[in-house]
Amino acid sequence: MAGRKKGRHRPRRPARGRRPVKARRVRSRWLWWTGTACLVAATGALIFVVASGPEDLPVESGKGPEEGSEIAAGQTLYSEHCASCHGADLAGQPNWKRRLADGRYPAPPHDETGHTWHHGDEYLFAVTKRGGQATAPPGFLSGMPGFDETLSDAEIWSILDFIKSRWPPEIVNQQRRASSR
Repeated sequence: MAGRKKGRHRPRRPARGRRPVKARRVRSRWLWWTGTACLVAATGALIFVVASGPEDLPVESGKGPEEGSEIAAGQTLYSEHCASCHGADLAGQPNWKRRLADGRYPAPPHDETGHTWHHGDEYLFAVTKRGGQATAPPGFLSGMPGFDETLSDAEIWSILDFIKSRWPPEIVNQQRRASSR
């Protein structure tokens, strides 16, 4: 033990093939942080994919001849059956948010200023087919008539397609979101 100072000792050598304790701790921490970062990145990617659903799809600007003809048919049907209450320009009746003396509300607009786009396709179809009172919550009075005796299902869908064709792209995307719920 000559040449060694008192109180100091030589560090212990690790067994063959094993790293020193400090190196193992560093590697362990590195693996933990790397794994955590990967987990956070994967979670973020999943949230992004789920959040960017069908509402973020681009709105088709050019309609095919078949879709265009359905919209034209819907416009004609809208003019015949809906415009008298909801307006030729889809603007609805004045003061549509205020209840009338009989307890009903005036016909709302179907353009972007109204609330039609807040509802999904199935609900809009049901209200048009069966009438507002058949689909209204208890105690709510609706003046919307049902068109099940007057219009076919395809004609109702054509009218709804025409109404939606008049909305700006951001409203179309929000309505798609309502339809996918």
